[in-house]
Amino acid sequence: MRTRIARPVRGDVVAGVTVALVLVPQALAYATIAGLDPVYGLYAAAAAPIAGAFVGSSPYLQTGPVAVTSLLTFGALEPLARPESLHFAALAAVLAVLVGLVRILLGLLGGGPIAYLMSQPVVVSFTTAAALLIIGTQVPPLLGVATESANPIVGATRALADPTTWAWTDLVLGLAAMALMLASRRLWSLFPGALLAVVLAIVWSRATGYDGRTVGAVNLSYDGPQGVSATDLAALLVPALVIAIVGFAEPASIARRYAAADRVPWNPNREFVGQGLANLASGAAGGFPVGGSFSRTSLNRLSGARTRWSGGITGLVVLVILPFVSVLSALPLAVLAGLVIGAVASLVDLRTPRLYWRWSKPQFTVGVLTAAATMALAPRVERGVLIGVAAALAVHLWREMGVHLPACVEDSTLHLRPTGVLYFGSAPALERSISRLIADHPSVDRVVLHLDRIGRLDLTGALMLRDILADAETAGRTFEIRGAGAHATGLLVRLLGPEARIAGDDVA
Repeated sequence: MRTRIARPVRGDVVAGVTVALVLVPQALAYATIAGLDPVYGLYAAAAAPIAGAFVGSSPYLQTGPVAVTSLLTFGALEPLARPESLHFAALAAVLAVLVGLVRILLGLLGGGPIAYLMSQPVVVSFTTAAALLIIGTQVPPLLGVATESANPIVGATRALADPTTWAWTDLVLGLAAMALMLASRRLWSLFPGALLAVVLAIVWSRATGYDGRTVGAVNLSYDGPQGVSATDLAALLVPALVIAIVGFAEPASIARRYAAADRVPWNPNREFVGQGLANLASGAAGGFPVGGSFSRTSLNRLSGARTRWSGGITGLVVLVILPFVSVLSALPLAVLAGLVIGAVASLVDLRTPRLYWRWSKPQFTVGVLTAAATMALAPRVERGVLIGVAAALAVHLWREMGVHLPACVEDSTLHLRPTGVLYFGSAPALERSISRLIADHPSVDRVVLHLDRIGRLDLTGALMLRDILADAETAGRTFEIRGAGAHATGLLVRLLGPEARIAGDDVA
């Protein structure tokens, strides 16, 4: 898989540094979503952008810790180990490596079309539900409340239900950080409001002797995935496959969007390999599964990035910052909570599902089922995606099982014009409909079946037509097939013989 790497331009350097200043506080915050100490977010933030930058097809895509993939990671690991423990961190690193291997394999085998596996209602609904769950995980630290609940919505509800337990200082800090980040976006899109919020919070915390919950001592040492057994490895295989595919929806959407904006092609197979290498590097460095970020990619492009060097520069800047992360020990967790809530709130999309209700009730139902399953089954949110995909496939099969059959009689000829897909699922119903129509018109002596509106014909459908033809001829009627495509005509001729009345052009 050859890829030509363009020379970096000045805009790549500016964009890479700018994104790094946003990535550092986001990486800390997203690590907490994944159930890890914040420092593991920096490991992923340094390694992933460098490893993934030079293989993918998008010159703008910024890879690193992202909210939805972090939530998927927590859901996969929470049943296996205690969050924030060393064993949990080791499992997260191994999971990242497995995700990387799956994505590389899919890319090398040409599995790029998997990027289109999930329907839009499933993607939108899952993303919205995941964003709500992420917000739920951050409500307790925002309020300075410790809650015990596997489901983030339940934990957030319990924390909100008793204002007497709230730490009002934490709430003010979190809301102030959120407001600063959001306001900075409106004033100047390149201004690192999140980083400024972190710096101000650390200065305030040290100056006042803040005694609330903080990041605490930051230990940069990593001894590798210690204590990961064969049983643990087996338990991670299915989650790795799910995260590799589900988590790829975000970087694939980003690459497609900006490729369309620049009117250039994009290569999903290369993106799979690039994202795979990024996850391998993150796991090797002690991080956790990563993906593509909408907000950082947008900032990267807006800041002047023109080549894939910008991603590598982002990782190098974070790497330079790593030796100085001990200053983060005084950072209040409420500030990280505020930054997370502010960052993921834009992922909550309630407008699009309302449009689905207008456009397609079945697809709206698929979206609602996906969102409900995701939220109900949290933290195992990947199961919500699987349920959504299964529901979307069921709706698709249900629709294809019905073939519309308009009919009209001209003189003594019955014309039938089925519309749909004639395959093993729809053949029985269509056979019953044709037989009923022929029986309802005993005076006709000629039946013409027009196949120009049939999208596809499989062997079972062709065998059904052979049986219908035989029954019609037994009853003394002439049976003709018109408008069949090249593939259908070849299949029918092989089944019925060259003497059968089959016309490729649908003429009256």
